[in-house]
Amino acid sequence: MPAKLVQFTGWEAVVEKQIVLKPGQAPQGRQGYTMYHGTHRDSARAIITGGFRPSAGGTLGPGVYCSRDIAKAKGYPGGCPTGEHVVLQLKVRVGRVKKMDRQNVAMWCSWQQSGYDTAWLSSTVIGHEEDCVKDPKRVAVNGIAHCGDPATKQALEKLISQQRHGVESSGRVVGGCKECKMQTPIGHSLEVCWGCGATVCPFMDKHVCKRSS
Repeated sequence: MPAKLVQFTGWEAVVEKQIVLKPGQAPQGRQGYTMYHGTHRDSARAIITGGFRPSAGGTLGPGVYCSRDIAKAKGYPGGCPTGEHVVLQLKVRVGRVKKMDRQNVAMWCSWQQSGYDTAWLSSTVIGHEEDCVKDPKRVAVNGIAHCGDPATKQALEKLISQQRHGVESSGRVVGGCKECKMQTPIGHSLEVCWGCGATVCPFMDKHVCKRSS
């Protein structure tokens, strides 16, 4: 059968809707989830303005650690004074997920080499579920879920709002993208539709080309 020449001028993206699952339910491929990350208030400021930096190690190797169970996040970092402790609310695009258990302990620190984006330990293994995300670009701060000091919480929420409205003139978005509305503290690149020249974003649900409509 002869191949057909297809001219692409529009934009269609997989919709990674934010799914709410109970702690303990397995993440389902390539979906976006609300998760939490516990940290010190100073680190929270750095994360909001500059994005996450993968840890050098941990139970599941290097990556960004978070959980859908806020109780897990509230336990980190250990020994942090109440007034300096912050739990960030995140939007995480998990991508391809590897479920970890006691039968595949050998993979706990090697899953990244097998093409997975996220590793997941269920609560049946460690008490509270834990996720490790390979690429920090898959993690965005959405808000402050918990903070022992009201003044700190207010200051951090203001910082998040400022980041949402910050856009660099280079065409790389930092803060709130006008196209996809995501908060992306470390930025992502915008593209141009080949047909109508409109600005499109890889995270948009859909773009309808004006020239082809």
